[in-house]
Amino acid sequence: MYEVKDLTGEKAIETVDEGLRQYMIKIFNYMGLGLCITAFAAWLVVNTPLLGMMYNVNEEARTVSLSAIGWIVLLAPLFMVFGFNAILMKASASAARWMFFAFSFLMGMSCANILWSYSGESITRVFLITAATFSGMGLYGYTTKRDLTGIGSFMYMGLWGVIIASIVNIFMHSTGLYYAISYISVAVFVGLTAYDMQKLKSLYYASVNDEEGRNKIAISGALNLYLDFINLFLSLLRLLGGDRR
Repeated sequence: MYEVKDLTGEKAIETVDEGLRQYMIKIFNYMGLGLCITAFAAWLVVNTPLLGMMYNVNEEARTVSLSAIGWIVLLAPLFMVFGFNAILMKASASAARWMFFAFSFLMGMSCANILWSYSGESITRVFLITAATFSGMGLYGYTTKRDLTGIGSFMYMGLWGVIIASIVNIFMHSTGLYYAISYISVAVFVGLTAYDMQKLKSLYYASVNDEEGRNKIAISGALNLYLDFINLFLSLLRLLGGDRR
């Protein structure tokens, strides 16, 4: 258990534990708000003329393809993720917070087609499965004494493989590769959920005397957990969604 230098005994332990609890609550508040923004953005696209601007919808064939604007919206979150850490180093915690919310909104716009493609029952069922899986693995990562660094490194290698395979399959349209990517993605993001939770706990102890740095870590951590949840949800939806509209 970490102890603050100017305190001793039980008082020190209790102080740090309370700080850790508040820190984790802040992370999950950011993450939860990000998910709400994403859901709202997806609903907004489906229920406004934005749908026609972003997607070419064929009602008879029940198919959806991206327009030029749709491709821009689809790729924008990817570029924002790669630039987020660089901006986080220079920007204030407040600016990073708003960037995370903007990212969440764009992510919702890019995922809006799932509201059109799957029934509400399927989306709700898979969301609950995702929430249960995410909670279980997050709790494991938070409480385990095992060092998950090696697993995290392996999962990030798998993530790059998923990204590359997904880009390739945009052009190949291979059903087999589509399902293989989905299964691998589930394994990758289940592992990353546990790893990211443990990492966030360690980063708290490393930044216990740096309030601004801890606030930035909380936002970065919320982004990581948000991405774990969203990608796990999308992967499970592709496998378990089943009854497309």
